[in-house]
Amino acid sequence: MTATLDKPIKAPTFRHVSPARRLKNNLATVVVWVCFAVALVPLLWVLYTVVEKGGEAILSANWWTKSQKGVLPDQTAGGVYHAIYGTIVQSAVAAVIAVPLGIMAAVYLVEYGRGWLAKTTTFMVDILAGVPSIVAALFIFALWIATLGFPQSAFAVSLALVLLMLPVVVRSTEEMLKLVPDELREASYALGIPKWKTILRIVVPTAAPGMISGILLSIARVMGETAPVLVLVGYSKSINFNVFDGNMASLPLLMYQELANPEAAGRLRVWGAALTLILLIALLYAAAAAVNKFLTRNR
Repeated sequence: MTATLDKPIKAPTFRHVSPARRLKNNLATVVVWVCFAVALVPLLWVLYTVVEKGGEAILSANWWTKSQKGVLPDQTAGGVYHAIYGTIVQSAVAAVIAVPLGIMAAVYLVEYGRGWLAKTTTFMVDILAGVPSIVAALFIFALWIATLGFPQSAFAVSLALVLLMLPVVVRSTEEMLKLVPDELREASYALGIPKWKTILRIVVPTAAPGMISGILLSIARVMGETAPVLVLVGYSKSINFNVFDGNMASLPLLMYQELANPEAAGRLRVWGAALTLILLIALLYAAAAAVNKFLTRNR
């Protein structure tokens, strides 16, 4: 027995990789890269087309500072300042409503959720995640405008965007809160800190980088929605600062309106608005990545 214990144990050696396994690995690598290239081709083609056809429009100084007020369909003049303002305001109002509700719902599901109420909340979030934008727009139209009697407005659009943004905020925040180690919570409880203060001071700040990224991505997701603006508000060539009354333009609505314009100026505005919307969404994605990196580094 002693001799057996004193005998040195050899470390296991890795077997030589067979040519067949090496061939399979190389083949799988090639297939993955080919699939990536195939998926990348249409994306690059779309970006090239939009930049080629809309680049001329966004390079004009008036494009960012003027509206289409007084501009005839065949005139290459004016800009989309009014539509950019409408897109940002509608998305911002939706975020003001959806973000607190989404964060509170996620905190409840992760930290407190038990029983039938948590199951019902999860089920409703799953339902909202699969609701098409046109259904959300028709629901707000039936409730807010047809039943309650409020006028068509940018605020009605924001309410529809809330329904589309809410499940994204809840799911992203929920996943970030689940990644917070339980040891941090237990250490806080051991010091006698109440649960609500532990969530507020420990859990949420730890998950903040991912939460903020998810919020910015949810805003970018709803900025390009077309159905709510088509159903719930009319188009205006001039800027409207009242979100509760009157027509208000947005980039998706401007593109829809200009599609009926057969003039070359109309086509230029369509492509220019599409490129502007892509740039705004790309800016939000970049902001999400930058905020995530900054908060992670300084945490």
